[in-house]
Amino acid sequence: MSAKPIKSILFVCLGNICRSPLAEGVFRAVLADRGRGEGMVLDSAATSGWEVGSAPDPRSIAVAVNHGIDISGQRARKIALADFSRFDLILGMDRSNVRDLKALAPQAARDRIHLYLDFATGSERDVPDPYYDGPEEFASVYRMIREASDALANRLDARASAPTSGQASSTM
Repeated sequence: MSAKPIKSILFVCLGNICRSPLAEGVFRAVLADRGRGEGMVLDSAATSGWEVGSAPDPRSIAVAVNHGIDISGQRARKIALADFSRFDLILGMDRSNVRDLKALAPQAARDRIHLYLDFATGSERDVPDPYYDGPEEFASVYRMIREASDALANRLDARASAPTSGQASSTM
């Protein structure tokens, strides 16, 4: 399997107001802290159209601000067909998001869609939707996303530094 560089990542949740804008903002901050933000395209989107045009949930904005991250300028949008070719990696926050994304995606793009925590950390867990919960759940979601963002950055660093062998895979 070739290690094609990942230069664009889309984070996706149901409404694009709680988890995915937080994941986009946190990952952007992690990359900036590592001096790697240049040239990486990051965005977030929703599988639903309910919140299109809305700012992130005030509780997501607050937990991000508590950690020195400003996500207040983001606006919710629904995933578009063009996103499946525009992004190298599409990360759903939960299994339902991943299912919805794979149902919408052209066949050729389905291998770009992954469960966020599974892809980043190897943990097959969902990032729970904190929408109906209080600030403590938003703080918990922030911690999950921060840990996954560090792991994802490490994974991308390792992938970028992996030598390419030029040999065909024996499974082909």
